[in-house]
Amino acid sequence: MASSTAGQVIRCRAAVAWEAGKPLVIEEVEVAPPQAMEVRVKILYTSLCHTDVYFWEAKGQTPLFPRIFGHEAGGVVESVGEGVSDLKPGDHVLPVFTGECKDCAHCKSEESNMCDLLRINVDRGVMIGDGQSRFSINGKPIYHFVGTSTFSEYTVIHVGCLAKINPLAPLDKVCVLSCGISTGLGATLNVAKPKKGSSVAVFGLGAVGLAAAEGARIAGASRIIGVDLNPKRFEEAKKFGVTEFVNPKDHDKPVQEVIAEMTDGGVDRSVECTGNINAMISAFECVHDGWGVAVLVGVPHKDAEFKTHPMNVLNERTLKGTFFGNYKPRTDLPNVVEKYMNKELEVEKFITHQLPFSEINKAFEYMLNGDGLRCIINMEA
Repeated sequence: MASSTAGQVIRCRAAVAWEAGKPLVIEEVEVAPPQAMEVRVKILYTSLCHTDVYFWEAKGQTPLFPRIFGHEAGGVVESVGEGVSDLKPGDHVLPVFTGECKDCAHCKSEESNMCDLLRINVDRGVMIGDGQSRFSINGKPIYHFVGTSTFSEYTVIHVGCLAKINPLAPLDKVCVLSCGISTGLGATLNVAKPKKGSSVAVFGLGAVGLAAAEGARIAGASRIIGVDLNPKRFEEAKKFGVTEFVNPKDHDKPVQEVIAEMTDGGVDRSVECTGNINAMISAFECVHDGWGVAVLVGVPHKDAEFKTHPMNVLNERTLKGTFFGNYKPRTDLPNVVEKYMNKELEVEKFITHQLPFSEINKAFEYMLNGDGLRCIINMEA
């Protein structure tokens, strides 16, 4: 059944960022109908991820304003554009900042999830099909963000960036699986692949790092060492399976040496979730020679350089990187949601705050102050 609004412009509320670092303003926006291979989605719940804050502050990247941020969310399909065959009105979906076109070499490879067509592009503020925005206020275009723009009651997204999920899954919980949680979880389960009984070090105990620890717990690691400069995070991390803690500030030698001493030569696996270049180097140098694997998740400063002695590699340590936890959005995310539905994966413990859409700026305050992990924003409140 087509919805009554199909093919028409929808007027709705959106939180618009008019300039860098200034509070978002709830405005009435016009959302155009979806074009070919696009889907218009009614967003029911969205969450705030650090990436939104980073680009809203616009300290290290190209500022693009006015813009509608948001990319971690859950919603229901309102209408579909021409050529969309695998989604229909009423389907429950998770929007994803990266996509899966299913046709390019990356999508056809079992080893990659880095779609040529729909890979994340933080500078593009328009739709990929016609180079236009689907949002406007009084005829003036408002830019999109990473192809999702979920801080709007309705948004238009390329079909390749939507994962169709089990309609019984509660969207106010599983919306957090559309970005950060899956990134950390997949970094451990899909890339580091710790064996049962092994040791894992996780650098950075924010939401992504705790999701990496959760992956290690699910995999059956016996020791999960959390590394963070903020000791306040240690208590919370125990809920995610972290068994020991190291604060680099408490030691007068490099943290990789501290971890090597604790583990008789190094951990079996490490996962780096901060983006700090020194943490990345430590994460690589703290794994055991002969079999250790380090996985980099955090995004470094654009001028950062990774430096380590080549012997660290020749001594059979492996360094890997990952993008969105190596999950293909359309193919794999529905299965991650099923892990939650089967009680293999807990997501409730990542959700520390809930707010109505009208108070979205409070979510930014929580994140800037380092309070909690994920704040769920109810778009209908």
